[in-house]
Amino acid sequence: MNPATRSAGRPASRPASRLSQKQKQLLDAAKRLSEKVDAMAFSPPVTHVYNPLQYAWKSHREYLLRCQVDSTRTLFLGMNPGPWGMAQTGVPFGQVDAVRDWLGIMNPVERPANEHPKRPIEGFACQRSEVSGERLWGLFKNRFGTPDTMFTEQFVVNYCPLVFMEESARNRTPDKLAPLEMQRLQDACDEHLVSVIELLRPKFLVGIGAYAEKCFARVIGSMERRISDSLSLVRILHPSPASPAANRNWAEVVTRQLIDGGVWSK
Repeated sequence: MNPATRSAGRPASRPASRLSQKQKQLLDAAKRLSEKVDAMAFSPPVTHVYNPLQYAWKSHREYLLRCQVDSTRTLFLGMNPGPWGMAQTGVPFGQVDAVRDWLGIMNPVERPANEHPKRPIEGFACQRSEVSGERLWGLFKNRFGTPDTMFTEQFVVNYCPLVFMEESARNRTPDKLAPLEMQRLQDACDEHLVSVIELLRPKFLVGIGAYAEKCFARVIGSMERRISDSLSLVRILHPSPASPAANRNWAEVVTRQLIDGGVWSK
């Protein structure tokens, strides 16, 4: 990759000895979540489960280190990885072109142990585009220009790190899991989300879609009042092309929602 495509001043990796305490805590929280969900079993119709926090850790680690832990004002939350986005790159909403060419992240990606033949992990060689990621990162690019400017006050995480697939390769969202499996997963993901919020202390929590908004609302209710009272919850339209509303001027609609919610200025 041309070094010029990498965000200015951002090394591909950073020795642990050079990390701040908060950066280490952010990485440790992701590792704990990865280990917990890796130990879970899921029943049919789920037949394949991918954990990009495990096989795409190098890129995910580099992404987490872009977070400005002392100045993050807005935390955006998605549901779980898409098959052509984070599943391939390890970055939330990680459409390949956006991650490689704008964020400047491109590391070797391994393969999951139980890989579905119809959903191969090709990493940054993947030719499919994650439309949701294309739209979300395109919004940030148009608004902020550079990743460094965007990351000064914004950060994006996914609630659940796992990709669930059925035998047919059909995607299965976390809310469609068996109740007991969903509860175990929810407990682990809630714990991680609380730790991220407590660490970053953002002012705004932006749920990307209804599911993410509900996750935020649930964990806010479990947090200490001194923290929860300082948080403002905002919901934006999910960028998925499966939503007819998202296919009509999504960026304009979401920009207005963020301005109306006080997250962004006009």
